[in-house]
Amino acid sequence: MDRLLLMRSFVIVADLGSFNGAAKALGSSGSLVSRHVAELERQVGVRLVNRTSRSVSLTEPGLRYAEFAARIVKEIDAEDSNIADLHDRAEGVLSIICPKWIGSLDLGDAIAAFSAAHPKIQIRFELGGVSDRTYDFLDGGFDLAFHTRDLRDSNVRLKKIASLPFVLCASKTYIDEHGPLTHPNDLAAHDCLVHVNDPVWRIGHGPTSTLHKIRNVAFSSNSYIALQKAAVHGRGIALLPQRSAYDDLVSGALQIQLPELAAPDRPLYAIHGPGPGTQRKVSVFLDFLAKWFAENPIPTIGC
Repeated sequence: MDRLLLMRSFVIVADLGSFNGAAKALGSSGSLVSRHVAELERQVGVRLVNRTSRSVSLTEPGLRYAEFAARIVKEIDAEDSNIADLHDRAEGVLSIICPKWIGSLDLGDAIAAFSAAHPKIQIRFELGGVSDRTYDFLDGGFDLAFHTRDLRDSNVRLKKIASLPFVLCASKTYIDEHGPLTHPNDLAAHDCLVHVNDPVWRIGHGPTSTLHKIRNVAFSSNSYIALQKAAVHGRGIALLPQRSAYDDLVSGALQIQLPELAAPDRPLYAIHGPGPGTQRKVSVFLDFLAKWFAENPIPTIGC
């Protein structure tokens, strides 16, 4: 039997001096409480109580063990209460990991705003190193991780925070030299700037969308910022996050390609550990971010 359960029964018996009294306090039966004490005596290896038909008294080892058991049970109950209280408070350290590109843009702004609004929560925010295995962040000691791809994993819980628009674009210099993109299949004839984690581009929305594995890779990087710079310098066509490319699109340094088809938005998911309840600091954070993205939409680009 569980040692802690046996110790709880013994402590109540020691306090009340009766199996039946202890049973009433525990919502159990006198015979079960008696068995608990007998099993504890077997595990400890000494007799802890003197049993008579009318009362129960402690032996000398029983007196010492009762004091010890009461202290242990009290400390465990107190720590359980402290942990439960911490779980329900929006404070403590919140550890977050996300891809570099989104952490450097909208998500970084949102998390900075959250930190200012909740000073009792200490933020640990790391960019990069997000594993393809969605639950690896837990082994790294993180409370939350962000992904921008569709997720199906029963090992974690997830919440969609926002939708992130992407644009297919190139510089005027490149378009003047190579001609505009007139059909998605034309990508095979153009120089393309490709994120190393995004070698297949989806063009269009819904059932009419098409997938294109990019084979003519003129420039690749693990940074959308680097791809954007290469696009501005006329190196080729890139599929970029609209927030990152916004200023260059507005200035004309980059021009949207195939605007009638467009690239589908990508989901921004926050994932956290499984379990029956979400820590208060995590739920407060997720609610804040969802509201922040709703109140700070990415501006629409005119085509």
